[in-house]
Order: sequence, then C-alpha cells, then structure tokens
Amino acid sequence: MEITEKAPAKLNLCLDTPFQHRDGHFEWKMVMTAIDLADYVQITTLPHSEQIIVQTDSGFLPCDQRNLTYQAAKKIKSLFHIKTGLKISIQKNIPVAAGMGGGSADAAAVLRALNKLWNLELTNEQLAKIGLSIDSDVPFCVYSRPALVTGRGEIVTPLESLPPMWFVIAKPPASVSTPFILRQVNYHHLDHLDVDQLVAAIHNQDYLAITSQMANVLEPISARRYPEISKIKNKMLQFGTTTALMSGTGPTVYGVCQKYSRAVRVYNSLRGFCEEVYLANPFSLEP
Repeated sequence: MEITEKAPAKLNLCLDTPFQHRDGHFEWKMVMTAIDLADYVQITTLPHSEQIIVQTDSGFLPCDQRNLTYQAAKKIKSLFHIKTGLKISIQKNIPVAAGMGGGSADAAAVLRALNKLWNLELTNEQLAKIGLSIDSDVPFCVYSRPALVTGRGEIVTPLESLPPMWFVIAKPPASVSTPFILRQVNYHHLDHLDVDQLVAAIHNQDYLAITSQMANVLEPISARRYPEISKIKNKMLQFGTTTALMSGTGPTVYGVCQKYSRAVRVYNSLRGFCEEVYLANPFSLEP
C-alpha cells in the first residue's frame, strides 16, 4: 500500500512567548498560516519487515532516527502496536533550518497519512497531541491552515482563510539553531504583542490591519546574531512590501504584498541579494 501526503511550509504571522514553564518548555501565543510551498511525503508499507526506512532527495537531512518523519512513524507504530514496516520518501522543497517548519510539516504529513492508511480514525486534535511529543510546530502542521496556536504549541484554533495576499520569502545562507536562540530569550526585555488584535483583523478580512499587527518577539534576538536578517527585511520594505518580518527563529524573512504584480517585482529585485527566494500564497488543507 502507498500514500502521498502534501506537507505545506508554515509562516509565523505573529509570534509571542508569554512565559517559560518550570520544565523549560515555552508557552506560545502565535498566529500561523500554511503556504503553498510544500514538501511531498510518500509512504509505502513493507509487509515483510518492521523497519522504518527514510529516504530524501536533500543532502541536508538525516535519514535515521533524528529525522522527524521517522519519529512520527515510530510513535504511531508504537501507540497502535503495528508491526508493519514503512518506507518514507521525502521530496524536499521547503528550505532546511529556515524557520518554516519543514521537518515538522513532514512529520505531520506522516501522522495524517498513517491515520488514513491504517484507518485509525484519529481527529486532528488527537494527532496534534501525538505530534507535540515530536516538535512544538507539529500540532499546527497537522492542521496546516491559518490558526491561533497557544499552550506549548498543542492548542490549535483554526481561523478564517486570509484575504488575498502574496508572500515573498527569502532564506539567507545562515542556518539558525532554534535551541540557541531560545536560550537567549530574556522575558524582562521582551515587548509582548497583542495577538488578539491580529486574530480580530483576520476575522474582519482587513488586509491593512492584518499587516500592521504582524510581528515576532524573537526577531531582534536572531537579527543581533545574524545581521543579514535585518538587511533582507530592509530591502523588502525598500522594494515595496506592505510589511516584512522573520518567521520562527529565522533566518527566513518574508514580505507581504496585496497584489501579485507588486510581489513579482519584489521577488525579482530580491534575487540580486539572496539566492533562495520564493513566491507563495496562504494555503489551507481541507478541514
């Protein structure tokens, strides 16, 4: 048996961390959207084996138990006492170590695919709880639609689709270590965000209100260590995006345009400054 699942990348439209739990985990309050830049994960069952084999067309990804798809498959097999082996093939389109949730998107795709393949009849909420033990972005990636994400990442509240907009995405060559950036967080110096205003703006389908509320409290921390983040952001604004900000812990920066023609102009202008530039739309997996 074989199944292929789309694994959309994510962008943080708004990212705040209200506090840190005693066990070291972060409390999050974020608005996120999936975009139509996606990996594709193909799963083939191996009836005469119990092995999990991971293959990818990217030289930057581990194919052993460090790969989040391996962890997702192992988790489902263990929870439901399934002995069947699996071959997981990942077609990589999302940049690696970019703050766009590529590994989490792939893991979430495995959870959704195995839920269908083995008729487990788990809800998205149940899959999200399983996904949290793999990575804090996996629960959102299970839903892959505009959502408010709270708790440790496991509480995903779907929102309305975004109004028409285009994202121009640039990934500088730096690879950011998320644990390193999170260790630099000092709650006394964080400017916390009014995330609820962004949620209201999305509800009202108000493009200008949405873009005026987009922000990321981790951006100043990452930008201090990786100055190219600020350089690309300033170039995007100079070239005409309505706003621009970093996704996740970086280093990816994206600008927002209301019109496709403007987005294409910004995209073409940026390609002189950055090798990896993408043009994408908001995306929602079917609810």
